[in-house]
Amino acid sequence: MGSAAVESLAAKGRPVLMACRNRAKAEAVRLEILSRHPQADLVIGDLDLSSMASVRRFAEAVEPGSVTALFNNAGTISKGYRITEDGFENTFSVNYFGPWLLTTLVLPKLPADAPIVNMVSLTCRFVDIDEAALIPSEKDFSQLGTYARAKRALLSFSMELARRCPSLRVNMADPGVVASDMIDLGHWYDPLADALFKPFCKKPENGVKPALRALEAAEGNRYFVGKGSHAIPSRYLTPELDRRLWDATAQHLSVSYI
Repeated sequence: MGSAAVESLAAKGRPVLMACRNRAKAEAVRLEILSRHPQADLVIGDLDLSSMASVRRFAEAVEPGSVTALFNNAGTISKGYRITEDGFENTFSVNYFGPWLLTTLVLPKLPADAPIVNMVSLTCRFVDIDEAALIPSEKDFSQLGTYARAKRALLSFSMELARRCPSLRVNMADPGVVASDMIDLGHWYDPLADALFKPFCKKPENGVKPALRALEAAEGNRYFVGKGSHAIPSRYLTPELDRRLWDATAQHLSVSYI
């Protein structure tokens, strides 16, 4: 979906800073898009959301005023329990801690009314979240459950960010089920799922459309899904929980912000 988003923005003449983990793959995507949109302004930045040091380097390299919007699209469903160099479970690092830190570090360099779009997931509705869930133990880990809780935490962050910075246009986008490599979970039945399930999933260029509309939205605090948007579902209106998760995350990351 990241590639599809970049191409859509490039087609509209929007310059894009592509924050990517694998520079070789990113360069291949950039050249392919340039072959169709030769006037596109596409720059690659190195960013590995499983490393908070990488997040800090990337954020530090962003020049004030050079970025006008932020789209946190990267995500992963880890195939097994793995702890990063920072002591975070990998799924939470990529889907939550990395975007949380990136957003808060880049925020002072953005316009006061900048659009910030966080990619959430329909799986959020099936899980609960609390401070302890941010650092799951191995016995608490499950591929889809941990992913869902990480995305629920990102949704909570979005809500709290909107409260603390009301001039920002903070929105959430739910792509639905998209036929991407991320849904290959490393099980024996993956080839069967590819044949029977993936053909009915959305193509990446369709899955990213809610997020692209969210980036252009004049208002914030909206949940973009399908062809429209609506108010944040009441089940996610948990301001006290959002504040506690924010404070716990800031403590885990050893930062003090907003």
